[in-house]
Amino acid sequence: MHVLGIETSCDETAAAVVNEDRRILSNVVLSQIDEHSPYGGVVPEIAARAHVAHLDRLIAQAMREAGIEYADLDAVAATAGPGLIGGVMVGLVTGKAIAAAAGKPLIAVNHLEGHALTARLTDDAAFPYLLLLVSGGHCQILLVEGVGKYRRLGTTIDDAIGEAFDKTAKMLELGYPGGPAIEKVAADGDPNAVRLPRPMKGRKGCDFSFAGLKTAVLHVLKKEPDIPPADLAASFQAAVVDVMRDRLQNALNWAALEVPDLRHVVVAGGVAANEALRAGLQEAAGAAGLQMLAPPIELCTDNAAMIAWAGLERFRLGLTDDLGAEARPRWPLDPDAAPKPFAGVRA
Repeated sequence: MHVLGIETSCDETAAAVVNEDRRILSNVVLSQIDEHSPYGGVVPEIAARAHVAHLDRLIAQAMREAGIEYADLDAVAATAGPGLIGGVMVGLVTGKAIAAAAGKPLIAVNHLEGHALTARLTDDAAFPYLLLLVSGGHCQILLVEGVGKYRRLGTTIDDAIGEAFDKTAKMLELGYPGGPAIEKVAADGDPNAVRLPRPMKGRKGCDFSFAGLKTAVLHVLKKEPDIPPADLAASFQAAVVDVMRDRLQNALNWAALEVPDLRHVVVAGGVAANEALRAGLQEAAGAAGLQMLAPPIELCTDNAAMIAWAGLERFRLGLTDDLGAEARPRWPLDPDAAPKPFAGVRA
């Protein structure tokens, strides 16, 4: 079984082919960092135009590297949201065209489900598992009970963690994207040099907040403009890790009572590439007697292999979509989570 995956939800244009043996036959990713760096963030129109300019070529390359023809595909999977709507439409319409021309089923994939199921591609993780989804646009803790079965335990009440990294890096004039820039500079800094708040730490529940931490960095820079960037970056990163561990610990405490067959904690999304964060979360998971799984760096950031795999998982269950599937700027994995606080976890 072979599935073509297409990913265009933000600033990576990507195409990949995977098979049911969990083999990634091709995984082509074109980054748009150079186009967006002058603006300090992603510009939606520039992103959409880049997807239009490069997607067809990347799909052809992915198919060529996989060594198969369109007739050999069993399905076509394309990100249908959430994301920048212009970019999502480019990838989804292209996926529809290929599916229609080749006479193959279409799977409209939730980008977040791609991240959520990556550990099953890389490590064959069994359900259920706790998922910490951390990226530029998302910060959530979920219980993954199966394909399409997600229970959100906590989410950010303001900024996503990746957004906080990007904005802090911009204040420190470290460039874009902020996550790798801060991690690199922080390696030479003192994480105890600056006292920064730990928003939400010590509170009940699994929700996150990073706006106050970001504002605290701004106040420090105004009071001490000559502070070494490495020290402030290291202190910021340490605060983030402390908050993430605390929020995860609450989820682990709940899971110890409610999910006796839990074996794994999975961290996914672009910020999962941060080594300090990985180390902190691995320590927390290990103390709870669980194994932490984190995909390889190239599968943490946006890619099409995860979309192809999510599509394959859905296809095996008979979950396909018609050509009328719509692009969605917003698409929560657990649409019922927001209006219904999780009993026993939140205050």
